[in-house]
Amino acid sequence: MFKLKCDDFLTYDEESGTYSMSADQKVRDEVEKTRWKEIGLKFLADWRLYLMLVPMLFVYICWRYLPMYELTAVFKDYAIRPSTLPSERSWFGLQNFIELFTASSPFYTSFWQSFRNTFILAFYGLLFGFPLPIILALFFNEIRSNVVRSVVQVCIYLPKFMSIVVISSLMITLLGGNSSNGPLAQLLMDIGGDFFDTQAASGLVNSTYYFRAIYIVSDLWEHVGYDSIVFFAAIIAVSPTSYEAAQIDGAGKMQQMRYVVIPSILSTVVIMLIMKIGSLLNVSYEKVFLFVTQGAGTQRNNYAVGSTVSVWANGLSDQGVAMAGEMLNNLIGMCLVIGSNMVSRKATDVSLY
Repeated sequence: MFKLKCDDFLTYDEESGTYSMSADQKVRDEVEKTRWKEIGLKFLADWRLYLMLVPMLFVYICWRYLPMYELTAVFKDYAIRPSTLPSERSWFGLQNFIELFTASSPFYTSFWQSFRNTFILAFYGLLFGFPLPIILALFFNEIRSNVVRSVVQVCIYLPKFMSIVVISSLMITLLGGNSSNGPLAQLLMDIGGDFFDTQAASGLVNSTYYFRAIYIVSDLWEHVGYDSIVFFAAIIAVSPTSYEAAQIDGAGKMQQMRYVVIPSILSTVVIMLIMKIGSLLNVSYEKVFLFVTQGAGTQRNNYAVGSTVSVWANGLSDQGVAMAGEMLNNLIGMCLVIGSNMVSRKATDVSLY
């Protein structure tokens, strides 16, 4: 702590040898004295708005912060006496993490295979799923009829509000996933001919060759429209004078997109990219689980390429190792968002924090 002196707050008069307080310092002191009073008055004036925060705070405390106590179970022994309460288990140190990095461990191969699948699905999702909402928002901006734009947006947003079970069941029904081909898969095979290999005979969803493509396509169909809302909101906020200036300079539609729209929404794009990278490894557990399992949890043929860390952890009997794998996956995701934020701050001066 710095040592405070009178000279930091008072003005010394050499003639009289006394200290006096400046007008600016008097104002600062008065503001400091009445600071909490002003906060209290603002709180009372808007108490209805703050009351609406109570349910959200309750949800976050009960379902986000209190469950963090269970993270201590990662460092406890779950292999002995599985029925014992977590608070009664002995500390295990980093043994659960060591199991994941030891080649002789029975969990080593399955975990890293699941992590590889998670990373591949997440990478493809970022590669195709991030630019498409931006392109879609640019297309929305070029639709001049408000009625047509509204109808198109509602149709594209609709899959986001459908249940994951409904979407997964629809994909399995159309493309086949229970040792038989669906109508859409049969049509594709009739058109594509030799493009589809013999694995497709048991259903495209059940195929190790086509599973990732089907998962990414279904994920894009579900999320692209909804994700474009943020970018479309940023585009319509661009000043019309910028378009007029570009038109005067002879810029066409593509030039306006390149030199007016994209630079104007660049900060939004960067922020959304950082957030997307932060959730890169959080691949949807429900959809993958429905795609790679069938009745009573029986594994499909695509389990080798579709099993992610969350699916692997859910089917593991050793809860300690399962939680260690999930935590390692989340820690890597946290490092990714911190690293991308640092790179963005250095390169573009735009960052989350």
